[in-house]
Amino acid sequence: MAVRLPQPLLLEGEPGVGKTEAAKALARILDTPLIRLQCYEGIDAAEALYEWNYTKQLLSIRLAESHGERLAQTDLFTAEYLLQRPLLRALQHPGPRPAVLLIDELDRADDDFEAFTFELLAESSVTIPELGTVHAVHPPVVVLTSNRTRDLHDALKRRCLYHWIDFPSPRRTAEIIRRRVPSSAEPLALAAAGAVSRLRTLELEKQPGIAEAIDWVAALTLLGAHRLDAELAGATLGSVLKSRDDQVLARDRGMAWVAGDGE
Repeated sequence: MAVRLPQPLLLEGEPGVGKTEAAKALARILDTPLIRLQCYEGIDAAEALYEWNYTKQLLSIRLAESHGERLAQTDLFTAEYLLQRPLLRALQHPGPRPAVLLIDELDRADDDFEAFTFELLAESSVTIPELGTVHAVHPPVVVLTSNRTRDLHDALKRRCLYHWIDFPSPRRTAEIIRRRVPSSAEPLALAAAGAVSRLRTLELEKQPGIAEAIDWVAALTLLGAHRLDAELAGATLGSVLKSRDDQVLARDRGMAWVAGDGE
C-alpha cells in the first residue's frame, strides 16, 4: 500500500523486532536497491544529503597551479566533486524502479533533522546552492523506523502510513531462526525461541530481539547442541544477553527456568 499510494511507511516497535529487516525484505521483493541512512544523535543535513570532496578539490587546485592555470570557483563546485550521501543517492537513483530509502531510528536524531527530512520527503527534491534543484525522477519508497525513544512530530506521522511491529510468537521466531541457521535442530530453535520469550518477561536493560535469538542458536549449533538445557543456557548466555546486569538477573531467576526445563 505504501508503494502504491505512494506514502512513507513508519514502522515502530521495540528494538530487535525486525523493523530494519522489513525494509530489506521490501527491497528484495521490489528487486531494487536498499539505501540506508542510519540516524544518530547530532546527525545533520550535510551528513545525510551531500558534501563536497574537499580533498579532490584541493588536488585539482594544486594540479592546475602546477600547469600555471587558475581554477574558477564554478570549476570546483560541479557534480564531479559532489559526494552523495544516502538521501541524495535515493533521489538520484536512475531506476527503472525507485530505490527503497530506509531512514533508520529517526527518533535518535533531533527535531531539526526530523523537520528537514519531512520537507525533503514532501517535495522529493533538494536544492544544492552551487548546482540548483535536484528533482527525483523516481521518488524513493521511504521506510522510517523508530524505537520510540522520543515521540516523532504529528506532522510527520500524518504523512505516513503507520505500522506497529510486535515481537513474533515463539513458533514464528523459531521459523525465522531455522531460516537463518539452516543447520540448527528444530527442537533447539523452538526451545531458544521460548527461552527468549521468557527472558523478555524480566526487567532487562535490553530485551533480546530476533537477532540475539539467531546468534544464540548459531552458537549452540556450533557446540553441537540439539536441545537446550540449563547447562548450555548458562554457558552461552552471552550470545543472547549483552549486559552483565541482565545476565545476573537471568541467572538469579535460574538457568533451568530460562531453558524451560520441566515444560
